[in-house]
Amino acid sequence: MSATGKAVMCLRLHPAGGGPLGAREYAGVLALLGGITPAVQALPPDAALADVRGALRYFGCDARRLAAVIRVRALALYGVDAAVGVAGNPMLARAAAREAGPGGTLVLPEDPAAVRDFMADKPVTALDGVGPKAARTLCSYGLDSVGRVAAAPPAALRRILGARLGREVHERALGIDRTPVRPGAAARAVAAERLFDRDELDPVRHRRALLSLTQELGAKLRTQEDGQVCRVLSLTVRCADRTTLTRTRTLAEPTAHSAALTATAYALYEGLGLQRARVRALSLRAEELVPAERAVRQLSFDPEDEKARRLEAVTDRVRTRFGQHVIALGTLAA
Repeated sequence: MSATGKAVMCLRLHPAGGGPLGAREYAGVLALLGGITPAVQALPPDAALADVRGALRYFGCDARRLAAVIRVRALALYGVDAAVGVAGNPMLARAAAREAGPGGTLVLPEDPAAVRDFMADKPVTALDGVGPKAARTLCSYGLDSVGRVAAAPPAALRRILGARLGREVHERALGIDRTPVRPGAAARAVAAERLFDRDELDPVRHRRALLSLTQELGAKLRTQEDGQVCRVLSLTVRCADRTTLTRTRTLAEPTAHSAALTATAYALYEGLGLQRARVRALSLRAEELVPAERAVRQLSFDPEDEKARRLEAVTDRVRTRFGQHVIALGTLAA
């Protein structure tokens, strides 16, 4: 990766001693990157993108050496190691970081043919914007790998996926990602919490609280001035013995749809495997927010889903005008 070309670095962080990455360590590594390049984009809870073109010229080194310097400093200062991927754009850099593995560094060459070879055998879900529904659609046409999508006629992809998504997916299959690194602090987030009146053992009440939280989060996201969707949902459970359990999941596609948030929250809760846990509080956090107009949503042919989304829009307008508690789900109003 030359100093004159476009160079984007993706770091997937993990504590050298194992366990989850702490907020303090994450903020420290972001500050470390900020001292090397001003173009740093946080990808909470444990990753970051950095445009290092200027840094390569300034330090007079190649991308692999710069990655080694960053890893050594992060280890020395914060006890954090990283899988590092470097490529010509954010999508490829993320793919390279996943391929590098913990403590490794992978630098993709600038040659388009080499990039296509690197991506060819990966599943179509490796492409940004391809969620489970689009993947199933593509696979039904035999387009089950990035290489096959790249070789498909662009017109066919537009017919299968729609004009916009078909064009974007074809470009990304060729290794083209026009998304810039967006400098700034950690991505905005929206959170909500429910504190029980007493330590709660009943899983039914836990799920009822989660339903209430996802309804609140969804409404907050949809009614923000620029309309937001989230890419990541985190669940935190505070128990009576003061232990805290946290689970995080990246959504199949960015969303503010309450039903999708609820399904993910329930899955996170079930994944904890709580056995008669005395729960003091539950909190949900929607992370990696982006404007809804910039998000790609898979078309749904489920009339019930479309009906629910239209009902959400009406409910949001009513609540905005008359107050948040004027309308509630029957299960929450009971």
